[in-house]
Amino acid sequence: MSKGEITIRAFSTLEEMRACVPLQQSIWQYAELDVVPHHVFVMAQKIGGQTLGAFDGERAVGFVLAFPALSKGEAYLHSHMTAVLPEYQNSGVGRRLKLAQRDDALARGISLIKWTFDPLQLKNAHFNIARLGAIARQCIPNLYGRTSSRLHNGLPTDRLLAEWWLSSDRVKATLQGRMAQPAPKHEEIPVPVDIDQICKSDPDQAESIQRGLRARLQQLFDSSYAITDFRMDQQYGTYLLEAYEDRVH
Repeated sequence: MSKGEITIRAFSTLEEMRACVPLQQSIWQYAELDVVPHHVFVMAQKIGGQTLGAFDGERAVGFVLAFPALSKGEAYLHSHMTAVLPEYQNSGVGRRLKLAQRDDALARGISLIKWTFDPLQLKNAHFNIARLGAIARQCIPNLYGRTSSRLHNGLPTDRLLAEWWLSSDRVKATLQGRMAQPAPKHEEIPVPVDIDQICKSDPDQAESIQRGLRARLQQLFDSSYAITDFRMDQQYGTYLLEAYEDRVH
């Protein structure tokens, strides 16, 4: 299938939002019960959230869905889903969707977007932390319970909470390709790069790795550390954490 020029814009019709339902099933192999219905997209748009799509011509090939939220009396956006069809992944579409989210939020005076991600999905971790400049200082064990998604491999749905402080020096530098060096005193948590294969071939080992990662993250978060960088090599994806007690973002 040939690909045209990709455009990013807000959804403008019900039909465009309805197209997000089969997109979810194609990307995540969800059972019908786990799919977010189109009327949730409609409501998010009506109440000040974000429903942005990536389009190849008139065809939706990806989207972001976010809801307005409050934390300690301050408004932010919670980005519930970022989705890109497999044949359009690794081509910059996901990054363009996130940058469109950032532009829209800043234009409305919103300085923070949060979302959750699976700490075992190392490509997502690298994207969120090393390419977007998000930090994480909270781990939520088994947030959604065990689901039908093939991406979850039957494991508990542990999630890191990403904080994307849109106007911070960290984010600005990262988006310009200038990632800050970790503090001299920092902690590292490696995860095997073949964790996806381990999940499929040896679920018990995968769950053991997940438990160890969860315990170490929670220990460091309880000591006021935050994930501030992520590195990958041929053997490991490594979370880098540093003390963050006195910093806001």
